[in-house]
Amino acid sequence: MTPGTLVLLHTPRANAGTWGDLPEMLRSYGFDVVTPDVPELDGAGYVARASLIIAATAPDIPLVLVGHGSAGPLLPALAAAQRAAHRPVGAYVFVDASLPRPLRATQKHDHAPEGRGEAGGAAVPVPADWPDAPCGYLRTHADRTATPPGDGADDRAHAVREAALRGWTVVQHEPPAAVAQTLSELIATL
Repeated sequence: MTPGTLVLLHTPRANAGTWGDLPEMLRSYGFDVVTPDVPELDGAGYVARASLIIAATAPDIPLVLVGHGSAGPLLPALAAAQRAAHRPVGAYVFVDASLPRPLRATQKHDHAPEGRGEAGGAAVPVPADWPDAPCGYLRTHADRTATPPGDGADDRAHAVREAALRGWTVVQHEPPAAVAQTLSELIATL
């Protein structure tokens, strides 16, 4: 797919700086890139603020929503907000991210189950028609080094397996290639 704009969404309660030089590298590949910076919010607040920032940039469509970490589960809600503003989403990419899950009847819309999510963030509902565009998963192998128990590496491995079971394109980044190159190749396949 050929995106209009890549929207890089950082993990809630972090900031856009966590993407490092990836936005500039993607721009050097010819992509229009938006990196909303929403460091103080999670859940529905993050979705609302990121949506306002996206709108302010007047992005070209279709959008490709790229979520990192616990921003992954927020992609369906962000997409719903974009569709409501007549900005179609052409694809979703999860980068070392948790996957969206429908809320159970016992869950409230404003709180994630205890212990879920990298930032302990709030859950948002997943629209019934999601996914409405192709999805891909990029595992960067950032967790290759020895990691302590409970660091999330097992969750990422589970997310990779689940994405493959859902029939999504799954790519494992292999250095020395740049992550931007791997990400752009993944997007091209969606």
